[in-house]
Amino acid sequence: MASGSTKRNGDASLAVRAAWLHYAGGITQAEVAKRLKVSNATASRLIASAHESGAVRVSVVGTVADCLSLGERLREKFGLARCEVVPDLGEEGLPLRALGRAGAAFLERTIESAEGITLGLGHGRTLAAAIDAMSDVDGSGLEFVSLLGGVTRNYAANPHDVMFRLAQKTGVASYCLPVPFFANTAQDRDVLLAQRGVRQIFDKALGADIMVVGIGTVVTDTQLRVSGMLEAHEIEEARAAGAVGELLGHFFDAEGRPVPTSLDGRTVSPGLDNLSGRRVVAIAGGPEKVAPLSAVLRSGYVSDLIVDEVTALALESM
Repeated sequence: MASGSTKRNGDASLAVRAAWLHYAGGITQAEVAKRLKVSNATASRLIASAHESGAVRVSVVGTVADCLSLGERLREKFGLARCEVVPDLGEEGLPLRALGRAGAAFLERTIESAEGITLGLGHGRTLAAAIDAMSDVDGSGLEFVSLLGGVTRNYAANPHDVMFRLAQKTGVASYCLPVPFFANTAQDRDVLLAQRGVRQIFDKALGADIMVVGIGTVVTDTQLRVSGMLEAHEIEEARAAGAVGELLGHFFDAEGRPVPTSLDGRTVSPGLDNLSGRRVVAIAGGPEKVAPLSAVLRSGYVSDLIVDEVTALALESM
């Protein structure tokens, strides 16, 4: 029952989004289909559904319309392909409930509509919340792979656990990288990736059709530090070098420029050259993520963003 309700809510939200893009945004149904990654027939059905539900009168009104408008402004500001702003639920700190639901809806839509693709997953509490909020969905024809090494000291933050839950909810084998996120040296990284099983999984990660990621901070208690992936002095080094935000182990300053650190060459994740021009979907939000998000978005390596309303407003004002 809950699964059906979740899907109906997701369909209704997508219908309102399609209607807003068509009527308020002034773009054709064909362009709506392209923007939402659906067929022309589906775009037409969604717009018609918004009419039937009463969402479209003279204009699309209310909190959802405000979020859609804000998302379009952020999309233009940061040169994104797509930006979804989730209405504020009044959560303190990290808005895991709002972003978890939105992330789950995105993952469910992607899994249900795409076949024969590889979906790569990053790390972080927000992405874990999205997978927790997912309903069971048939993932036949897809495969899932972790985008980073998953050996950590803190099992609760382990990407292996996230991938295991994803496999349970989709019935699809999910591949994990059984190595640390950061090797001790660049030479150690080469040795780890030379192992036959590891190399095959890493190649899957490099070839992922869609990469879904979180955004990291460089504060003392950042998730990279809490999980044991990095030492305190390594985070301090990145911060001292001007780093503000992190994406898959790569650090950026406030202007979106990569920040060189001693971690370069030791990181077990796709390199920046591999991220360029790809579909990279970031799910992130909360007060401490505003500056890191701005930094990473300015880098140009993120194509799609799912963010909460409060964070989106803060990003717009920067």
